[in-house]
Amino acid sequence: MSSRPSVLSTGARSGSSAVHADCFARRSSHAVNMTRGRSLKGTAAQRRFRLNDHGQAHLDDTRLQEERSRERARIVHELHDTLFQGFVGASMLLDHAVEQMPADLPSKPELSRALRLIHRALDDGRAAMLGLHTSSATPLSLDHAFSNFLDEVAPGPGVQLRVVVQGKPWTLTPAIQEQVFLIGREAVMNALRHSEATNIEVEVQYLCNLINVCVHDNGCGIDSEAVQRKRDSHWGLRGMRARAENIDARFEIWSRPGVGTAVQVAVPVDVAKTDNP
Repeated sequence: MSSRPSVLSTGARSGSSAVHADCFARRSSHAVNMTRGRSLKGTAAQRRFRLNDHGQAHLDDTRLQEERSRERARIVHELHDTLFQGFVGASMLLDHAVEQMPADLPSKPELSRALRLIHRALDDGRAAMLGLHTSSATPLSLDHAFSNFLDEVAPGPGVQLRVVVQGKPWTLTPAIQEQVFLIGREAVMNALRHSEATNIEVEVQYLCNLINVCVHDNGCGIDSEAVQRKRDSHWGLRGMRARAENIDARFEIWSRPGVGTAVQVAVPVDVAKTDNP
């Protein structure tokens, strides 16, 4: 008799434990499911956040590109309506004046050359505004480009212009050659306009590890503060520096009053050289 209650009691406790265990399992499963649901909801919310964030970034990029396009269009229109219209008007007047001049007039060849330079500038400017690359700026080689350019801008017997080549010429990437030529051209034009130099030399060095171009003159020099300033210097120096930075080139200016100025741009061979031998 005493064993039955004990057995019944034990059986009752075992059944209750089973029921409690089953309830606990259900609650645990429900809790796990709720946790998973929250986790899935959280993951979905994170995905939506990432998608929304990506969409906002894309929208910002699109707006920025549109603003840049509008600004470029505004600059192009301003240049066309001001600078280019002025050049076109001046070239028309100069065309008429040259045509009316006697063939044996001593100044006619120089005026004809000036007219060709104006036409070249107009063509290059239009091409630049359209985002095109002109083939006239970069002929067979860099030293030939500078030789042709110096022949066009030679002011007369009072100033000696020459190109010096060191090393065996090799072919540059066209885009790099154009930028190096434009930097050198700006340096030569600055020397002609401002330095009062009697000797301007463009030195082109084809080295094993880089292409080096140095334009130096024996003119009056540049103010040292203007050389050191990078933001406040005039457009010519800023433009040369910007072109050099865009092609990963080293750009340097040395100048002393009364001694002259040297402008150097050096491009590493892995940037400058094409795959052609």
